[in-house]
Formats: sequence, C-alpha cells, structure tokens
Amino acid sequence: MSDTSSLNSLKKYTTIVADTGDFESIKQYQPQDATTNPSLILKAALQDEYQHIVEKAISSASAKTTEAVIDQLLVLFGLEILKIVPGRVSTEVDARLSFDTAGTISKAKEIIALYEANGVSKDRVLIKIASTWEGIKAAEAIEKEGIKCNLTLLFSKAQAIACAEANVQLISPFVGRIYDWYKKDTGIDYTGAEDPGVISVTDIYNYYKKFGYKTEVMGASFRNSSQITELAGCDLLTISPGLLDELQNSDAEVTQKLNEADANASNQEKITLNEADFRFMFNQDAMATEKTAEGIRGFSADIDKLEALISSKF
Repeated sequence: MSDTSSLNSLKKYTTIVADTGDFESIKQYQPQDATTNPSLILKAALQDEYQHIVEKAISSASAKTTEAVIDQLLVLFGLEILKIVPGRVSTEVDARLSFDTAGTISKAKEIIALYEANGVSKDRVLIKIASTWEGIKAAEAIEKEGIKCNLTLLFSKAQAIACAEANVQLISPFVGRIYDWYKKDTGIDYTGAEDPGVISVTDIYNYYKKFGYKTEVMGASFRNSSQITELAGCDLLTISPGLLDELQNSDAEVTQKLNEADANASNQEKITLNEADFRFMFNQDAMATEKTAEGIRGFSADIDKLEALISSKF
C-alpha cells in the first residue's frame, strides 16, 4: 500500500473497519476491525473456497439443527477474521429477532458462549443488533453484563439517541442507504457534504461528542468514496473491499472533516427519549422507518436462504 494513499491518509483520523466476510480482502487492507452480516456470510458461504468452513460448522454444531449450524457458521467466520484483525469482529443476531428483546438477549449470549468456548474473549466481539426499540433494550441489558454491542440498521437521530442513552458500545449509521432513499425521493444525486447520509452521521457524531456520550459512531453502507472522505474523523468507518481498493489506489489527500471542537460548537439540544417519545420521533422520519423495515426484511430473507443452504447439506 502506498504511504501516500487516501486510505493511509484516512487512517490518520479514523479507525478503518472491513465490511466483508472475505478473508483475503481483510488481509489486503489491514483494517483494525471487521464487520459481517447475514448477507455477507451468505455470499461467502456460497463460494467454493469457504466450503470447508460450512462443512466444519455442520460437523461441530452442538445440535444438527439449522439454527445451531448457522450460529456455529457465524462464529467460525468470526474466528478466522480475528486471526487477521487485531481488534474486534461484529457478528449479527438473527434479524428475525429484531422485535424480540428476550430472544435477542438469549441469542447474543449463545453467540458469545460459542466464541468463549473457542478461546476468544467477549471483548473482541461486538454483537450486531437492529436499532429497533426492542433491539436497543436488549443491547442495554447485555451491555450491563459486559457484552458489547454494535447497533445496526440505524438511519435516524431518534435511534442514535436511544442507543447512546442505553450505553451501547457502537452504532452503525447507514450512510449509503440514507443517500439511496433521498436520491430516489428527490431525483437529486447528492455529492460531498450535501449528501443526506453524510449530514445524518455528522449530526449524530456532533451530538454524541457535545454531550459526552461514549458510544462509538461507525459510518457504514457507503456508495462512493466521497461519502467516506467527507466523514474523515468519525470514530470508525466500515468499508467494503471495492471502496477500500479505490482509496488504496488514490493519492488524493484526505483532510479531517469531523472533530470534537466543531461538535462542541454545534447547535445541538439535549433530547431524552422514553419509549413513546422514541416511537413517535422515529415514526416522523419516513426515510428511517422505511429503510429500517427494508433492512430487517433483507437480512431476514438472507437468513432464510442460509438456512436453505445448510439444510441442503444435511
């Protein structure tokens, strides 16, 4: 990697996370952490080079059920990733539990137990949970037990505030999907600082820093490198291999866009949300409600496909 690459320049201001289940990509770009989701695991599980992991998941699962095998598969991918990255891996709870607080808590503990059985401390794992009210409450409960969470499918300030008040470890606002919605709604191809996804994450970052929240902000779901460089200075950014490659092969200098000084000077008002307040504030954001629901449906569909794949191998 060039010492003057945009990727190296970005690393001065932001922790880089690889958004992939592909081990070779992770090795190539040397990120601190890596994130996975059902769609990425499904994509990897369909590739010939990872069939040995699928077979190992089937042979080593605690029970010969698709649920047990998929849990094992998620953890086996996570274990391989943790051999490459020095930091953490994010492993996602079944999206079909997005409105089930107790079910999410139970599944998160099962996933952590599988990691610990393989000698991995829970400090190196982030449990990914959808940013529904039920998901946020599940995360709040397990954070108190030392299980760190990554709240995903996050599209609104209401979700971000509720996550911060729940003391979750990290949130993943979806920059690209916010952009997608506004581009479709308005017909405008937003660029740079005018991108609605960039504006949303900047606003959340400023809110967190101004009011001293410890929850980390990790921009996610990027459509182009401009969205990434406009968020230089964000705590973390999780980036797909294609965009990591683009940044690695660019020598354009990246300058810091987000910082605590600007956050402290920003025009933000403190908001506290109970369940009713959260649901109303969230409901008023058509983009966020639509994209959250769409994301849950998409991840749930990919879990269904993963179950069908596993079942076909029994």
